[in-house]
Amino acid sequence: MHPDDQQQQPLIEEEEEETAYDLTEKVVVIGIDETESDSDVGLLPFSWRKLWLFTGPGFLMSIAFLDPGNLESNLQAGATAGYSLLWLLLWATAMGLLIQLLSARLGVATGRHLAELCREEYPTWARIVLWVMAEFALIGADIQEVIGSAIAIKILSNGALPLWAGVIITALDCFIFLFLENYGVRKLEAVFAVLIATMALSFAWMFGETKPDGKELLLGILIPKLSSKTIKQAVAVVGCIIMPHNVFLHSALVQSRDINPSKKGRVQEALRYYSIESTLALFVSFIINLFVTTVFAKAFYGTDIANSIGLVNAGKYLEDKYGGGLFPILYIWAIGLLAAGQSSTITGTYAGQFIMSGFLNLKLKKWLRALITRSFAIVPTMIVALVFETSDSMVDVLNEWLNVLQSIQIPFALIPLLCLASKEHLMGTFRIGPVLKTTSWLVAVLVMAINGYLLVSFFSSEVNGVLIAIFVFVFIAAYLAFVVYLVYRSISFTSWHNFINRKTYLGNGN
Repeated sequence: MHPDDQQQQPLIEEEEEETAYDLTEKVVVIGIDETESDSDVGLLPFSWRKLWLFTGPGFLMSIAFLDPGNLESNLQAGATAGYSLLWLLLWATAMGLLIQLLSARLGVATGRHLAELCREEYPTWARIVLWVMAEFALIGADIQEVIGSAIAIKILSNGALPLWAGVIITALDCFIFLFLENYGVRKLEAVFAVLIATMALSFAWMFGETKPDGKELLLGILIPKLSSKTIKQAVAVVGCIIMPHNVFLHSALVQSRDINPSKKGRVQEALRYYSIESTLALFVSFIINLFVTTVFAKAFYGTDIANSIGLVNAGKYLEDKYGGGLFPILYIWAIGLLAAGQSSTITGTYAGQFIMSGFLNLKLKKWLRALITRSFAIVPTMIVALVFETSDSMVDVLNEWLNVLQSIQIPFALIPLLCLASKEHLMGTFRIGPVLKTTSWLVAVLVMAINGYLLVSFFSSEVNGVLIAIFVFVFIAAYLAFVVYLVYRSISFTSWHNFINRKTYLGNGN
């Protein structure tokens, strides 16, 4: 055997179980003394220094609330519904915050992320189905994100670079991701902070340039309004907030801090700071989305072109409306869109690694893992870019199909999350209580019902022909059966676990 072959590192390492972060990669939270008792930790005062050390995962999570798909939904909501859906944007963000806090709670309390727990808690066949569904959701989101970046690159190059060239450029972000990972978690988080700041500054500049009506903005936030004409956009606003891959991602990101899940006080402290950080991050995302919605409400609400605005032609319409100047609004829009697309594609690569390694327990080399994850999305995206290059309307139609694809996957992230977060043998004292559990299920049911409405309305208008109708019927039947299985498993497991605890309690003579 050649000497080099003896030293060659295997691409797949099966000796040890895959984890979200190696111990050497985790951020040590300075100020935590392991000799302190849990009761002492609970009494510690708030520390800005610790909040800073815990800051990062929530802002990476918030990028899914700012991806090109969300931006398109928000600009269309502003153009077609004016300021009337701002209240819904606020409450949809609040519902998203609740789901993401549950995801963080699961990751911190168990020391494992959602994909890993699904692998351990569900039978093989169900685990495989959940993995496939998660991958489909990720691919759908990634295509939108890459196309968004490609559109921005095309604008900034004055059309010299077509969509397919923008896709190739965006595909290279996985190598940027690998490069940044080598410098540690905090460096990677700093890059995302810069990208979020770029979005905020770009869309804030547009807000200042267009000068939306402050009174209408405030009324739109405070007074709920909904009509038959705006129901479609209302569904889109809520549907884009909960991203299936983001639920998996956040439960892994919170493990980037060195927290011992067996120490109750440490977990309590981590959850407190993560809750503050996530709330701040989603507040920033809400403000950015507010900027986008109100800019297009001011510019296009009530106009003849309001219903024809999409991600592809939004920049052109802005240029026609506001012209050039020293800083043309077209390029400011493109810079913000590029920051949104690039940041969300990199976090998509991150989420894909956790999903694949968690469900399959494959400890791959980082470069190989990123390459596989990126290929899942880049190959279909390249096909899309080549086919739809000459048709803006076709890209918007594709986005509708991709929104449907992601809507289908939502129950396969939310139901396992709520099920696992309710299990005492996993969460211990941190399992969700009756009030939080009821509230969370109500939010989950509401989100799934809204996305169900989107699916029904979409298929009723798109499905034509007997064979296609039969296929859709069979698919829906299988889909609903699996959703019912997940819900039943959650209920039956909880009931059985309570029965065992009761029996043990009585057996001890109590």
